[in-house]
Amino acid sequence: MAIDPGIFKAYDVRGLYGEQIDAGAARRIGHAFAEVIGELEGKPAHELRLGLGRDMRLTAPELAAKYAEGMQDAGADVIDVGQVGTEMLYFAVGSRDLDGGLMCTASHNPKAYTGAKMVKRGAIALSGDAGIGDVRDKALAPGPGPQADPLGTHEHLDIAEEFRAAALAFVDPGAITKRKVVLDGGNGMAGPMVGPILDTLPIEQVATYWTPDGNFPDHEPNPLLPENRTFIIKKVLSEGAELGIAWDGDADRCFFIDDTGEFVDGDFLTALMAEAVLEKEPGASILYDVRASRAVPDIVAAAGGTAHVNRVGHAFFKTRMREEGAAYGGEVSGHYYFRDFYCADSGTIPALLILELLSKKGKRLSELLAPLRAKYFISGEINSEVVDQEAKMKEIEAAYSDGGISWLDGVSIDYEDWHMNVRPSNTEPLLRLNLESLVSAEDMERRRDEVLALIRA
Repeated sequence: MAIDPGIFKAYDVRGLYGEQIDAGAARRIGHAFAEVIGELEGKPAHELRLGLGRDMRLTAPELAAKYAEGMQDAGADVIDVGQVGTEMLYFAVGSRDLDGGLMCTASHNPKAYTGAKMVKRGAIALSGDAGIGDVRDKALAPGPGPQADPLGTHEHLDIAEEFRAAALAFVDPGAITKRKVVLDGGNGMAGPMVGPILDTLPIEQVATYWTPDGNFPDHEPNPLLPENRTFIIKKVLSEGAELGIAWDGDADRCFFIDDTGEFVDGDFLTALMAEAVLEKEPGASILYDVRASRAVPDIVAAAGGTAHVNRVGHAFFKTRMREEGAAYGGEVSGHYYFRDFYCADSGTIPALLILELLSKKGKRLSELLAPLRAKYFISGEINSEVVDQEAKMKEIEAAYSDGGISWLDGVSIDYEDWHMNVRPSNTEPLLRLNLESLVSAEDMERRRDEVLALIRA
């Protein structure tokens, strides 16, 4: 089967199993990945040590074996950590100082999908701007790729215990008090990854869809879609729980439902966790993305930290965190990065930090969020199909030329009492609008509708 070039995305490889990615494609991608890492590291492939992990998808055992075969054919040694959450593969790469790593996963996508997330040394993601294009070009080249002599080795490694200890080091487990928490693993990797850590804490767990199952018998493992949150919201309310936590398929993102059954926006989570991090490390630098509520820089400043706005995306966050020495970074989409976790994103550490924060403050999550929800009125991300994205963004710039204008990532317009960001999708002919008013919900809606009318005209 010819490899579909469309599987090479902005931050990973993603496609339909059998139609866009099969065993042959996986082998070629593994081989190409090893060659690209060799070039980045400036050493021959036979000197490389590369991590490999896989999620619970039904096709993952077959495809992970083929990724390994491709890497070994190139001459690289493979350190295989088995079926894990994605951040455990990042942890293996960082803690073992590996040259890179490949995670066989399609993250939050439906059952039919497969793919790979790839990182270089330091668990820094390859992206469309740096690395993925090179993997694509090599994988699409004619011929099977040269076979090394000797082939690389394939070693299996269990890192679960080390990972749990590293995650728990971010909090004081003794400070976490008893509360009832609904957990929705989405039949992804959260159960085996986070479950054993939560078992050591004094929380009453209502654990649901906690067993990995690539058939996803209840709902797709994508809590950002409202239809996939219906279950956990109802469960939090029916159980009288103080908190709900849901994870995506490969469990590198977690999402929160407060005690009133309301979904917690990623901006507000970023702000709360920034406060928690700054309590442990006063004066630290914090990164947040261009889409975020002003709640983030406001809270960071009030807590004595320094907030830096950043482009959206793994590679941009991880690279800048290293440059700035930033302690923490948060994206609206639910990716939360930690300097002391190799600047990688984690779905485990945020769950622990929020449990610790609630315990220390002696408050419910809705109480901590009330002042934010009363002051910052956010639209959430709204997509519009636009053929010429660049021209439309220039039109927006012209229409709001009296505001503060930035082109860090798409176009951002800032006024004293409201602001917005409009940025293009990396993969589709879409413009994405995020807008916030500091006046009222009605003011936000009025401005949102005005901007949407311009975008869709």
